[in-house]
Amino acid sequence: MDDVVAQGAKGRRLAREFRWPGDRHVAVVLNIAFEGWSDGKAPGIGPMGNPLPNGIFDTNALLWGHYGAVRGIDRLMRVFERNKIRGSVMVSGVFAERIPKTVKSIADAGHEIVAHAYAQEIIPAKFSEEEDRAHIAKTTAALESAIGRKPQGWISPRGTPGAHTARVLSEAGYIWQGDVFDDDRPYIQEFGSKKIVAIPLAMEINDLPHAMRFGRSPRQFIELFDDNLAAALSDQEGAIILDVTAHCHCYGRPAGAWAIEAIAKSVRNRDDVWLTTRDEITAHVLKGSF
Repeated sequence: MDDVVAQGAKGRRLAREFRWPGDRHVAVVLNIAFEGWSDGKAPGIGPMGNPLPNGIFDTNALLWGHYGAVRGIDRLMRVFERNKIRGSVMVSGVFAERIPKTVKSIADAGHEIVAHAYAQEIIPAKFSEEEDRAHIAKTTAALESAIGRKPQGWISPRGTPGAHTARVLSEAGYIWQGDVFDDDRPYIQEFGSKKIVAIPLAMEINDLPHAMRFGRSPRQFIELFDDNLAAALSDQEGAIILDVTAHCHCYGRPAGAWAIEAIAKSVRNRDDVWLTTRDEITAHVLKGSF
């Protein structure tokens, strides 16, 4: 099947009979989004409801976003450490230059480092192939310099790749990418002799739209996860991934981090779900199915 976004890709989908290790059909991934912006750039959203007049730089959003690097990442890392959980941490390449010791400490703690572009205002969908290739190379080099190895996976800001992004990632040595939303399970994107595992990133249990778009509470975040998990476990139709995503500048704060910890505690010792990371998902897919 031709891919609807990735130019030149042939997609190979997993069969309904596919299962996670232990014959389980529900995988849970705890994601941390550790996001930064280039100098002079601010997040596109912030906590203030009233819009600014045109032409005024949003210093409020800038400081709100900066919280992730100052306090949020440390708080969420402590949550994971207390619960002995390994997470998939999406890291902006700019942090590998600004605070490389922090990025290295995340990797040294055993968490998966996911390349999350160089900065959050950069959207690969606007790039030419040459620009896409240069951006991926710049981000990869920055993260490799900080952690001592190349990251294996990539997720673009806003999950919005360009037509060339998946192929360029495969050529750059990435083995998985998360800029897909059209399946419950991973699938393979093939570009001639090259291939990459496409792992969907589910958005249903994500603190940023949950809190900033819909105005829901941390308690509702937990209820949302509990309801989704119960429904997933009752449906034996096929293997799925439940993503729980916390942004360091949103639920890295005291008001939200407790909800992430409550979810971590609820799943860490369950034997009916596979608590995993995206690199482990990729290894399972490549080992067992393709």
